[in-house]
Amino acid sequence: MLPRPYSLLFAALAATLATTACAQTTAAAPALPAIKPAAVRNALPAPAVDTQLPRVRAAIEAAERGPFDAAQYADIARHPLYGWVEYAALRRGIDTVNNGQAQDFLSRRGDQASGDAFRDIWLAATARREDWAAFTAAWTPKSSAGKERSVNLRCAELNARQALGKADAQWTRDAQAIWRSSGKSLPDSCDAPFAVLAAQNGLSPELRWERIDAAAAEWQPAVMRAAARGLPADQLAQANDYAAFLDNVNERALGWPKTERSRKIASYGLAKLAKSQPASAEAQLPKYASALGFTDEDRGRVLYQAALWSVASYDTESARRLNAVPDVSYDERLHEWRAREAMSRSDWAAALAAIRKMGPKQRGESRWEYFEARLSERAGDKTGAARLYRESAKNADFHGFMSADRLGAPYTLCPIQPTDSAAAKAAIARDPALMRAMGLFQIERANWAIREWDDALTRFDDSQRRIAIEVAQSYNWFDRAVFSLNKTPQEQRLYYLRFPLHHGETIRRESLKNGIDPAWVAAEIRAESIFNPTARSGANAMGLMQVLPGTGAQVAKSLGLPWGGAASLYDSDTNIILGTAYLRQLLDKYGGQPYFAMAGYNAGPAPLARWQSQRPGMDADFWIETISYKETREYVARVLAFSVLYDWRLNGDALNVSDRLRGVTNTQRKSFVCPATAASATTPLPAETE
Repeated sequence: MLPRPYSLLFAALAATLATTACAQTTAAAPALPAIKPAAVRNALPAPAVDTQLPRVRAAIEAAERGPFDAAQYADIARHPLYGWVEYAALRRGIDTVNNGQAQDFLSRRGDQASGDAFRDIWLAATARREDWAAFTAAWTPKSSAGKERSVNLRCAELNARQALGKADAQWTRDAQAIWRSSGKSLPDSCDAPFAVLAAQNGLSPELRWERIDAAAAEWQPAVMRAAARGLPADQLAQANDYAAFLDNVNERALGWPKTERSRKIASYGLAKLAKSQPASAEAQLPKYASALGFTDEDRGRVLYQAALWSVASYDTESARRLNAVPDVSYDERLHEWRAREAMSRSDWAAALAAIRKMGPKQRGESRWEYFEARLSERAGDKTGAARLYRESAKNADFHGFMSADRLGAPYTLCPIQPTDSAAAKAAIARDPALMRAMGLFQIERANWAIREWDDALTRFDDSQRRIAIEVAQSYNWFDRAVFSLNKTPQEQRLYYLRFPLHHGETIRRESLKNGIDPAWVAAEIRAESIFNPTARSGANAMGLMQVLPGTGAQVAKSLGLPWGGAASLYDSDTNIILGTAYLRQLLDKYGGQPYFAMAGYNAGPAPLARWQSQRPGMDADFWIETISYKETREYVARVLAFSVLYDWRLNGDALNVSDRLRGVTNTQRKSFVCPATAASATTPLPAETE
């Protein structure tokens, strides 16, 4: 039986879930009828308000200020979130917490996310004071969400075992596994076990060279030197000379022994140089290649970097350097840059040839099917182009929609909205970790909420995970659909979850006021914040539309509105008012071309001005693809695709995306169909990270 606070919370949520009916769409239909907003609304009604949450918030804040008087909050001692109140108090005084207090909390909360969060900081604290008995008593190798403890704590655990006389054969194997796990610098806590390992002859020259090789591949000369300590004198001198070459390419390498290791490390050093000085690396390559007998792979390692860092800025040497890279060294990234570089010069034949050199998987992506079709069409192969457009148009993304436009065909969309029984929903709704996650989200403790969420998901299968996302959306926690779906191709088709719609009235009102399509505004919000009103970027962009405070102040002034300071951007209505007006300003500034406005919104005016001057008059689709910033290039395509999907959510049909990106709105709208072949051809998008 659930404790009474859980029972009350569950009862309110279960009542909400029981009133919700979802239409079943499991088989592909030949065509989708127009779907109006009321019919596609998937969000569950808001759950009943937990009246104790303000007290929980106050208790956590009091615990963080300290000292904490638990007696003042006795009324919430049985609340499901009280473990986090205790955690906050323990965390604040972690250096004075005694073993008894820690073990008491872990015995009560150790299997919960709050207990696991405490375990992390307690392990770190006991390691700092070298209380290895306490450390060992609290140690578990994995978190409550099934994730392996950090390398820092794993090395601390090696220290604990060694100090307690348990440095046995398994200890040696565990320490060696960490030693060889990375070519990058490891935490300071690893120094002591590595020293013991070396003293016990557990770091053979072979193991030291293994780490040196890995560090060279990562361009980490300092790690190479550290790993070399303990080698025989002659080997130590050679290892240090290898490291010196990565620091500064020098001609001593011409006299190195002609071994595979020498070749590789020389190529790593030249590749590192090529990233910042491609011309210098390219000029020096022949003498080292000749002296050390470089293979095509070794040469390619250097030429790859020279080409990559040239083409990223469309250097005048880009095409030549791309063509100099041996085929064996080409990967998907360089293949796409070769196509993009040729497009930037309007060398359509070279761009088509570059796409046709891609591997089957990459060439079969909707993006490259679309551009191969476009270029084939330019070359006069209309039949081949039509075939490629048909393949690309099976995908509900920017290039799939553009392909459908070239064919004059409706858009492909195959949404599914499974029906789950009330019992299945109730079972997920009563999960204690999930309920704690929802409560923490409501009091704006996002990181803690995510820990509870991750813990809950370890117990859920695909269907249960989907229901949990529906629960999260009933609390207006929309990003769970983005970060917790895409595990299977079918989940791509859960458009109702993946493209939530919130603040619809404000979006429509402000879009109408500014003469902007509301689907575009919704798409911007989805791309910028996933409808999180408290989102904040590293650049200090804030709120739903990620408005910078300086921009917000400027737009407010231009509208004659009072400016409430940066914090006002966390108010959803304020953010949409200012963000939508800013889109209008950008649209006016850039000649009514939405794709320029989108690029400027993401990258700022200076990069946009550079791209416009570099490729004036270029067709919009080629211009977007040749944006040199990966983030902005993908952002523009993503917002345009999202606009189509939000148009569907709002209206059941959509503005032609080829017209949308150019600001043309008075054309015939598109319907949506779901051919059986398209329903089975959906491929997952790249996973998004938190």
